[in-house]
Amino acid sequence: MTARPHVVIVGDVVLDRDVHGRSDRLSPDAPVPVVDVSDVRERPGGAGLTALLCAASGARVTLVAPIADDPEGRRLRAALEPHVGVLALGHRGPTRLKERVRSGGQSLVRLDHGGPGTPRDVEVAAVRAALESADVVLVSDYGAGTTRDEDVRSLLAERAARGLLVWDPHPRGGAPVPRATLVTPNLGEARAAAAGDHGPGGDSPEELAGRLRATWQARAVCVTVGAQGAYVAPTGGAPLFVPAPSVEGGDPCGAGDRFAATAAVALARGAVLTEAVQAAVAEATAWVRGGGADAFRAVTEAATADGSAAAQPDAVEHRDVALADVAARLRTGGGTLVATGGCFDLVHAGHVAMLESARRLGDALVVLLNSDASVRRLKGEGRPVVTEADRARVLAAFDCVDAVVVFDEDDPRAALEALRPDVWAKGADYGGADLPETEVVQRHGGRVVLLPYLDGRSTSTMIRRSGLARADHQ
Repeated sequence: MTARPHVVIVGDVVLDRDVHGRSDRLSPDAPVPVVDVSDVRERPGGAGLTALLCAASGARVTLVAPIADDPEGRRLRAALEPHVGVLALGHRGPTRLKERVRSGGQSLVRLDHGGPGTPRDVEVAAVRAALESADVVLVSDYGAGTTRDEDVRSLLAERAARGLLVWDPHPRGGAPVPRATLVTPNLGEARAAAAGDHGPGGDSPEELAGRLRATWQARAVCVTVGAQGAYVAPTGGAPLFVPAPSVEGGDPCGAGDRFAATAAVALARGAVLTEAVQAAVAEATAWVRGGGADAFRAVTEAATADGSAAAQPDAVEHRDVALADVAARLRTGGGTLVATGGCFDLVHAGHVAMLESARRLGDALVVLLNSDASVRRLKGEGRPVVTEADRARVLAAFDCVDAVVVFDEDDPRAALEALRPDVWAKGADYGGADLPETEVVQRHGGRVVLLPYLDGRSTSTMIRRSGLARADHQ
């Protein structure tokens, strides 16, 4: 397993530009809205976003893509190079620019500029060296022509025959090369790719995955179906359905890139196919819940400004994540941030009731979870019964929980100092006791709220009755 794998992204980049403003009147010369512009934001899109996502996952990243030598192309490189290595291919035409005019959080119109963006002057030796150095290659196709270039296709076919290669396809792009490790079309892309295939099978996602695996001669095809999850057709096995956690609202922009990036990094770190797809489904869902590409852009800009690494939108964060970044992501678009905390060893009905009540106090809920070492110091030997990774995963599965952060200290004051929630919620069994964290919460303008506690529910009592703690040491 590679702790910090080298991921090489091959594909098409675009410059995404969002023009934000307010519209409260129509133009006098046509029945169209007038937008008073308040802000213009730019960010790398296409394979550029995918590269940033892989870097935010802790990978070392090299991006191989056509990039134009024009002002927009230079701004693209300036945004990418602090985070990833760039091997720029020649680019036909001006930089591809996708410009969205938005008002009140809604897109009014999208304007596409530039292109065609097909590669030219491909340095075969340099690209081959980059591909050979990779733990995994991820093809991020955005239909500009990189995957149709003969030199690029030949190099990718060489790589697929020898090592890990994930292919995120596009209807206007080239077909995946044979022996790709994993191909990840969404349902629409899968149906478009299978339109000329009149073989057996209907249009169900699992049947499409199986047919396309054979057509593309891939080792596995995963058809993603949005909020439902994904269907995987491996070589020599029955299709696998990986359901997605439930999510209401959110922003799906970039979710496909998040899915492919997560799967690629997981495979590079030694995960088997099913593990990689499960991780990808979970993180794509967390991405949508957390605000999509716009939220990621905000976090990346904040991290670049203070010199730290960009944090990825994810339901379960590592304990060294910048908690201020978690707060910024969950507060995207405004709203009240609620936090609660505890050991949550053997989650029971009392915990569930408390979490559901806490979420109703605001617009997003963060659970600060004591690490294994912290629980052991607080509860004694034999605890926790459930490891921090499993406890975090159980909590993140609840619809009412937007993020879980593991901390090592004996109380959450240091975490709260960085997170600065609007509300700190605790079970009413703490009523009458002084909470050491109250001062921190109130100093940053927050308030402490106690919630009803279900009588007769106690993790320690459950453990004593079951003998789990004793059994752990026999």
